[in-house]
Parts: sequence; structure tokens; C-alpha cells
Amino acid sequence: MLDKLKIALQYWLPKIALTRLAGWGADKQAGRLTKGVIDLFVRYYKVNMQEAQHPDTAAYRTFNDFFVRPLRPDVRPIDPHAHRVVQPADGVLSQMGPIVDGKLIQAKGHDYSLEALLASNYVMADRFRDGLFATTYLSPRDYHRVHMPCDGVLREMIYVPGDLFSVNLFTADNVPNLFARNERVICLFDTDFGPMVQILVGATIVGSIETVWSGTVTPPREGIIKRWTYPAAGEQGAIALQKGEEMGRFKLGSTVINLFAPDTLQFAAHLNPLSVTRVGEPFAEAKMVDSTEEAPVAAESVPDAADHGADAMHHTP
Repeated sequence: MLDKLKIALQYWLPKIALTRLAGWGADKQAGRLTKGVIDLFVRYYKVNMQEAQHPDTAAYRTFNDFFVRPLRPDVRPIDPHAHRVVQPADGVLSQMGPIVDGKLIQAKGHDYSLEALLASNYVMADRFRDGLFATTYLSPRDYHRVHMPCDGVLREMIYVPGDLFSVNLFTADNVPNLFARNERVICLFDTDFGPMVQILVGATIVGSIETVWSGTVTPPREGIIKRWTYPAAGEQGAIALQKGEEMGRFKLGSTVINLFAPDTLQFAAHLNPLSVTRVGEPFAEAKMVDSTEEAPVAAESVPDAADHGADAMHHTP
């Protein structure tokens, strides 16, 4: 009964109004009040402030400044091997695997179409049919900057308006077509592993989605699809980002979806749904690499996912 009520609230709540209100409050400078709110948030969600460049909560003028806090450069080393792509965000892998018959798994018993996720861009969808996908959920306590899995040249960005359902694991289990319904920013890159898409998905009280090349993409929320194209590598004005470099951020938490082209990569053997992710750790590697080149990544080097995954079931957004 309680679960049904939680899902019903997802449909009934005025999500856009709540999101605007949260964004307004999170951007206000309120001195001691701001610090008090941040301190409560840190305690409730058990945020590890020792990883932040500025561990003292008094250093943040607004809640948004705290939420997109940068980490110390030494706490997220980037895997240096050229044949590997790395995890783009701190969080939990809610789902991952092959794209089969143009479908991605959202949760047990729920899938959704590649075309719907990509806003009916059939040309783009054809490039990822039979490829791989991975969905990373960022809980409120996580670091909320998103990084590049590999070197890439930006070719296209699409803003897709939509709903603002919560994207936690409980909602993913119960709201059909969640990621194809929610607001999102689709970023297409040329990489050494073929085309790669990184999608920043909006959610309830996600005040804004930003990229490093364009700043704030949303708000405003104008209810129309917007598309930008960018020069290819070597052309004037090309936007090239390196593996591990920041590419975007959420002001309040959400989800990142990655799409990889077919027959190029295989996911790291130790990863599975509910694995904890950390920026810079191995995500996938080129299929053509000789397995004798180096030993596989040891599973014990990966954080225990049980507590993080269970915690993500109950937090929003």
C-alpha cells in the first residue's frame, strides 16, 4: 500500500513547480541558514566531505555551490590505459548490458526503446543498435559532476523536454519508460571506440543541467526540443574533451546513461547492476585487446555495492 502511494505521488505532485522552488532556494545566499541546511544534508546523507577540495561547509555560499563541489584531484585517479573507457560518474549502476532489438532494460520487467530515449532520432539510434548501454544513478550524497569515459569530440547536443519523475531505483522499478519520459540532454561524441552518447537525465528538484561548453542547458524549460551541432575533429571550433575531463553537472541529483557502438567494447568483468561506480575507474575495454596483455581488474578493488545500492532505493531524486 505504501509503495502504491509513493508511485501515485510521482504522478500527482506538481513536479515542475517543486523543481523551480528547489532551484530558487538552492541558489540563495543565506549565510548561517545556508550552512545549517548543508550541515543537515551532510549528516543525513552521510556525505564524505573529506574528499572535497573544501571540506568546511562554511566555504559554500549557496546550497548549489555545495552540491556541485569539486573533489580533491587525487581522490579520483583516471585509469590510464588507452584501451579502457572509465566510469563517468559516482553512483550505482542501476542497469547495464546489450541493446537487444532496439530495447534497453530499465528494471526487471521494464524496458524502453532506443528511439524513444533519443527523441525519435532514428539516424542516431541506428548507430547504437546492438551496442551497449549503462545507466548510472547518482544518489543525493554522491559527487555530481559528470566526466568523459574516453577522449571524445562533441558532434551534437539535443535538449529534450519531458517529465521530472524521480529517478531513484524504486521509481525505475515502477514507472514505465521513465528515462524516455523525463527531461534530458543528449550528447553525441566521436571517439576512438566509435560514436558514444552520454545522456544527462533530469528529475524532480534537479534545478539545472549544465555542460562545460554551453553552461546551463536547462532551465529555462520551454517545452521544445533544441538541437546543436558542432565541428568534427580538426575543424575550426571543434570541442575536444579528454578522458576523465568534466563534461557536465547536475544541480541536485539524477542519472547518466551511456550508449556505445556495437562490436567495439565489453564491460569490465567485475561490473553488474548495483555495482558502485567511481569516476575514473574501469568501465569497459576494447574487444580487440589481447587478454594476456595484463591481468583483469580485481573485483576486490571495487567498493562494496550492497549498502550504496540499498540506500539508493529510498532516496530522491
